[in-house]
Amino acid sequence: TAPITQGNGPMIMLTGNVLPICGSAVAWGGRVNEVLPDTDLPSFFGQHLATQVVLKALSAYSRDKQPRKPLVMSFHGWTGTGKSFVSKIIAQNLYQRHEARRRFVHQYDAVLHFPHAEHIKQYKEQLQNWIRGNVSVCPRSLFIFSEMDQMPHGLIDSIMPYLSDREAINGVSYGKAIFLFLNNAGGDKITEVALDHWRRQKGREEIPLTDLQSMLSAEIFNNRNSGFWNSKLIQKNLVDYFIPFLPLEYKHVKECIQEELRYQGHQEDEDLIIKIALAMSDYPSEDRIYSSKGCKTVASKVNLDT
Repeated sequence: TAPITQGNGPMIMLTGNVLPICGSAVAWGGRVNEVLPDTDLPSFFGQHLATQVVLKALSAYSRDKQPRKPLVMSFHGWTGTGKSFVSKIIAQNLYQRHEARRRFVHQYDAVLHFPHAEHIKQYKEQLQNWIRGNVSVCPRSLFIFSEMDQMPHGLIDSIMPYLSDREAINGVSYGKAIFLFLNNAGGDKITEVALDHWRRQKGREEIPLTDLQSMLSAEIFNNRNSGFWNSKLIQKNLVDYFIPFLPLEYKHVKECIQEELRYQGHQEDEDLIIKIALAMSDYPSEDRIYSSKGCKTVASKVNLDT
């Protein structure tokens, strides 16, 4: 399987006690930070809801020494809003050493690994074997499924037995594993809610998390292009957290550009930052409040203009 890459930015630490050897103890050390403000998360600007939910979920998970059910989180939002970035943070904290991440963090890209819907029977068997084999080697395996909106219909249901609340399947317990689903589906609905708050002159901090989570569950279950269409995982409530990633505003894009300039070793040119941020703030067309690509293309824009 394709290992997750560490990326260019600095390693972001969630805890001071991470163990490199699989299964020796709770990797989070039971001491996940209660609060991790945006200033501690380069490239993860404007995502207070996601930050709160992820940290609470990991903290609760770390306190359970013998979980019967794996932790399952589904990230939703437009491209470039931080879904992949957060999955990297989780991987880096679960396994600090690159060799451990290479062995125990498993990333599946729906477009790369499951490109042909007509081969779904073969994919189901392969996916089950991959998960069963990897958890047998390391109970604390991390599985990341990206491009879920490109997943062939019905494929993800093949892993339902591994996400259920049970002691073991054929001697293998899956309760210590973590499953992350990264999905663009639901992004338009999240943006509608955010835009409605903006038009009513309410801050994004006032957006109620519970409303978004309920909306996401229904949206992806009824969306043919979500990877979870009519999914038994949703019907049986096997996804623990539906996590919304809000669209990024002009000010958040500016912060991304500043971070990228620093990373590339350039001086912070305010005129350049404004120019790029204005060009990327393109939605809706009449108001241009949000960047439809988030911070996805910031690096290439900076390269082009410096």
